[in-house]
Amino acid sequence: PDIIDDHFYRSAQEFFDDVHHYDKTDRDGPQVLDGEWATREGSPTTNMGAALGDAAWMTGMERNSDIIVLASYAPLFVNVNPGGMQWPSDLIGYDALNSYGSPSYYAQAMFSTHLGDHVLDAKLDATNPRLFDSVTLDSKHHRVIVKLVNGSSLPQAVNINLSGAKVHSNAHVTTLGAPTTEATNSITDPTRIVPVVSTISNAATTFTHTVPRYSIQILDLDLN
Repeated sequence: PDIIDDHFYRSAQEFFDDVHHYDKTDRDGPQVLDGEWATREGSPTTNMGAALGDAAWMTGMERNSDIIVLASYAPLFVNVNPGGMQWPSDLIGYDALNSYGSPSYYAQAMFSTHLGDHVLDAKLDATNPRLFDSVTLDSKHHRVIVKLVNGSSLPQAVNINLSGAKVHSNAHVTTLGAPTTEATNSITDPTRIVPVVSTISNAATTFTHTVPRYSIQILDLDLN
Protein backbone atom coordinates (compact mmCIF):
# COMPACT_ATOMS: atom_id res chain seq x y z
CA PRO A 1 0.00 0.00 0.00
CA ASP A 2 1.00 3.64 -0.41
CA ILE A 3 -0.13 4.53 3.12
CA ILE A 4 -0.89 2.37 6.16
CA ASP A 5 -3.44 3.42 8.81
CA ASP A 6 -2.16 3.06 12.39
CA HIS A 7 -4.47 3.37 15.42
CA PHE A 8 -3.21 3.99 18.97
CA TYR A 9 -5.36 4.41 22.10
CA ARG A 10 -3.03 4.28 25.07
CA SER A 11 -2.15 5.57 28.51
CA ALA A 12 0.38 8.37 28.88
CA GLN A 13 3.00 5.91 30.14
CA GLU A 14 2.48 3.65 27.12
CA PHE A 15 3.06 6.61 24.79
CA PHE A 16 6.14 7.62 26.81
CA ASP A 17 7.53 4.11 26.41
CA ASP A 18 6.89 3.97 22.65
CA VAL A 19 7.80 7.53 21.63
CA HIS A 20 10.56 6.22 19.31
CA HIS A 21 8.11 3.92 17.51
CA TYR A 22 8.80 5.36 14.05
CA ASP A 23 12.47 6.29 14.42
CA LYS A 24 13.69 3.12 12.70
CA THR A 25 10.80 2.65 10.27
CA ASP A 26 11.85 1.59 6.77
CA ARG A 27 11.96 4.77 4.65
CA ASP A 28 11.42 2.69 1.50
CA GLY A 29 8.15 1.26 2.82
CA PRO A 30 4.65 2.78 2.82
CA GLN A 31 3.97 6.16 4.40
CA VAL A 32 1.91 6.36 7.60
CA LEU A 33 -1.45 7.82 8.60
CA ASP A 34 -2.05 7.83 12.34
CA GLY A 35 -5.76 7.75 11.60
CA GLU A 36 -6.99 7.38 15.17
CA TRP A 37 -4.92 8.11 18.23
CA ALA A 38 -5.29 9.59 21.71
CA THR A 39 -4.12 9.25 25.28
CA ARG A 40 -7.05 7.80 27.20
CA GLU A 41 -6.86 9.57 30.55
CA GLY A 42 -9.58 11.81 31.97
CA SER A 43 -13.33 11.96 31.46
CA PRO A 44 -15.30 13.28 29.67
CA THR A 45 -12.34 15.22 28.25
CA THR A 46 -8.67 14.60 28.79
CA ASN A 47 -6.58 15.82 31.73
CA MET A 48 -3.02 17.17 31.90
CA GLY A 49 -1.56 13.68 32.08
CA ALA A 50 -3.18 12.85 28.76
CA ALA A 51 -1.86 16.08 27.23
CA LEU A 52 1.66 15.06 28.26
CA GLY A 53 1.24 11.64 26.66
CA ASP A 54 -0.14 13.24 23.51
CA ALA A 55 2.68 15.78 23.32
CA ALA A 56 5.36 13.12 23.84
CA TRP A 57 3.87 11.07 21.01
CA MET A 58 3.67 14.16 18.78
CA THR A 59 7.39 14.78 19.20
CA GLY A 60 7.91 11.35 17.69
CA MET A 61 5.48 12.05 14.86
CA GLU A 62 7.14 15.39 14.14
CA ARG A 63 10.63 13.89 14.10
CA ASN A 64 9.39 11.33 11.58
CA SER A 65 7.21 13.60 9.46
CA ASP A 66 8.98 12.38 6.33
CA ILE A 67 6.90 9.21 6.59
CA ILE A 68 3.97 10.27 8.81
CA VAL A 69 1.93 12.29 6.33
CA LEU A 70 -1.32 12.62 8.30
CA ALA A 71 -2.57 12.31 11.87
CA SER A 72 -6.09 12.50 13.27
CA TYR A 73 -6.91 12.73 16.99
CA ALA A 74 -10.05 10.90 18.09
CA PRO A 75 -12.61 11.24 19.53
CA LEU A 76 -13.02 14.96 18.83
CA PHE A 77 -16.26 16.11 20.56
CA VAL A 78 -18.22 15.01 23.62
CA ASN A 79 -21.56 16.14 25.02
CA VAL A 80 -20.80 16.62 28.72
CA ASN A 81 -24.43 16.26 29.84
CA PRO A 82 -25.27 13.05 31.77
CA GLY A 83 -25.55 10.16 29.34
CA GLY A 84 -24.06 12.19 26.49
CA MET A 85 -20.62 10.55 26.37
CA GLN A 86 -19.96 7.65 24.03
CA TRP A 87 -16.18 7.31 24.17
CA PRO A 88 -13.66 8.59 26.73
CA SER A 89 -11.41 10.56 26.56
CA ASP A 90 -12.41 13.40 24.22
CA LEU A 91 -10.72 16.55 22.95
CA ILE A 92 -13.48 19.19 23.17
CA GLY A 93 -16.44 19.25 25.58
CA TYR A 94 -19.75 21.02 24.98
CA ASP A 95 -23.33 21.41 26.12
CA ALA A 96 -26.21 23.35 24.57
CA LEU A 97 -24.66 26.74 25.33
CA ASN A 98 -20.93 26.37 25.93
CA SER A 99 -17.80 24.55 24.83
CA TYR A 100 -14.22 24.23 26.04
CA GLY A 101 -10.92 22.74 25.03
CA SER A 102 -9.20 20.04 27.08
CA PRO A 103 -5.49 20.20 27.94
CA SER A 104 -4.92 17.84 25.00
CA TYR A 105 -6.70 20.32 22.72
CA TYR A 106 -4.22 23.02 23.70
CA ALA A 107 -1.30 20.63 23.21
CA GLN A 108 -2.55 20.01 19.66
CA ALA A 109 -2.96 23.75 19.08
CA MET A 110 0.56 24.49 20.31
CA PHE A 111 2.14 21.91 18.02
CA SER A 112 0.07 22.99 15.00
CA THR A 113 0.94 26.68 15.32
CA HIS A 114 4.68 26.21 15.87
CA LEU A 115 5.74 24.41 12.72
CA GLY A 116 9.09 24.31 11.04
CA ASP A 117 9.78 23.16 7.50
CA HIS A 118 12.93 21.15 8.29
CA VAL A 119 13.46 18.59 11.05
CA LEU A 120 16.85 19.20 12.62
CA ASP A 121 19.18 16.42 13.68
CA ALA A 122 18.81 16.89 17.41
CA LYS A 123 19.98 14.61 20.19
CA LEU A 124 18.49 14.60 23.67
CA ASP A 125 21.09 13.39 26.14
CA ALA A 126 19.03 12.92 29.29
CA THR A 127 18.64 10.37 32.05
CA ASN A 128 15.01 11.31 32.66
CA PRO A 129 12.84 8.81 30.75
CA ARG A 130 9.93 11.27 30.83
CA LEU A 131 11.69 14.10 28.96
CA PHE A 132 11.02 14.35 25.23
CA ASP A 133 11.96 16.74 22.43
CA SER A 134 11.55 17.72 18.82
CA VAL A 135 13.55 20.45 17.05
CA THR A 136 12.64 22.03 13.72
CA LEU A 137 13.78 24.97 11.61
CA ASP A 138 11.36 27.58 10.27
CA SER A 139 13.46 28.79 7.35
CA LYS A 140 10.96 31.49 6.33
CA HIS A 141 11.17 33.26 9.69
CA HIS A 142 14.80 32.23 10.46
CA ARG A 143 13.75 30.49 13.66
CA VAL A 144 14.59 27.30 15.50
CA ILE A 145 11.58 25.79 17.26
CA VAL A 146 12.40 23.60 20.26
CA LYS A 147 9.57 21.52 21.69
CA LEU A 148 10.15 20.04 25.17
CA VAL A 149 7.84 17.77 27.14
CA ASN A 150 8.46 17.07 30.81
CA GLY A 151 6.18 14.29 32.02
CA SER A 152 7.91 13.97 35.39
CA SER A 153 7.06 15.48 38.77
CA LEU A 154 10.33 17.46 38.96
CA PRO A 155 11.62 20.44 36.94
CA GLN A 156 14.26 19.48 34.40
CA ALA A 157 17.25 21.64 33.45
CA VAL A 158 18.10 21.25 29.76
CA ASN A 159 21.42 22.37 28.28
CA ILE A 160 20.63 23.55 24.75
CA ASN A 161 23.51 23.62 22.27
CA LEU A 162 22.72 25.00 18.81
CA SER A 163 26.09 24.36 17.22
CA GLY A 164 26.97 26.89 14.52
CA ALA A 165 23.88 29.09 15.04
CA LYS A 166 23.73 32.71 16.15
CA VAL A 167 20.71 33.16 18.38
CA HIS A 168 18.90 36.29 19.58
CA SER A 169 19.05 36.54 23.36
CA ASN A 170 15.31 37.26 23.69
CA ALA A 171 13.00 34.36 22.90
CA HIS A 172 9.33 33.50 23.32
CA VAL A 173 8.36 30.49 25.41
CA THR A 174 4.86 28.98 25.23
CA THR A 175 4.01 26.80 28.24
CA LEU A 176 1.13 24.46 28.99
CA GLY A 177 1.42 23.09 32.51
CA ALA A 178 -0.39 22.07 35.66
CA PRO A 179 0.53 21.12 39.23
CA THR A 180 -0.84 17.58 38.81
CA THR A 181 -1.57 15.19 35.96
CA GLU A 182 -5.20 14.96 37.08
CA ALA A 183 -5.78 18.71 36.63
CA THR A 184 -8.16 19.49 33.78
CA ASN A 185 -10.62 21.91 32.21
CA SER A 186 -14.39 21.65 32.41
CA ILE A 187 -17.59 23.32 31.26
CA THR A 188 -17.59 25.38 34.49
CA ASP A 189 -13.82 26.04 34.52
CA PRO A 190 -12.89 26.10 30.82
CA THR A 191 -9.55 27.91 31.01
CA ARG A 192 -7.92 26.38 34.06
CA ILE A 193 -5.15 24.97 31.88
CA VAL A 194 -4.26 27.06 28.83
CA PRO A 195 -1.00 28.01 27.10
CA VAL A 196 0.89 30.95 28.60
CA VAL A 197 3.41 32.94 26.55
CA SER A 198 6.46 34.42 28.28
CA THR A 199 9.93 35.60 27.31
CA ILE A 200 13.46 34.66 28.28
CA SER A 201 16.54 36.83 27.80
CA ASN A 202 19.32 34.26 28.11
CA ALA A 203 18.93 32.47 24.79
CA ALA A 204 22.24 31.88 23.02
CA THR A 205 24.13 29.36 20.94
CA THR A 206 24.55 27.45 24.22
CA PHE A 207 22.33 28.07 27.22
CA THR A 208 20.45 26.30 30.00
CA HIS A 209 16.68 26.25 30.22
CA THR A 210 14.57 24.69 32.96
CA VAL A 211 11.34 22.94 31.96
CA PRO A 212 8.71 22.96 34.76
CA ARG A 213 7.24 19.71 36.00
CA TYR A 214 4.23 18.32 34.14
CA SER A 215 4.60 20.78 31.30
CA ILE A 216 4.83 21.19 27.55
CA GLN A 217 7.05 24.03 26.37
CA ILE A 218 7.86 25.49 22.96
CA LEU A 219 10.85 27.78 22.57
CA ASP A 220 10.91 30.07 19.53
CA LEU A 221 14.58 30.95 19.03
CA ASP A 222 15.17 33.62 16.40
CA LEU A 223 18.44 33.44 14.48
CA ASN A 224 20.69 36.36 13.56
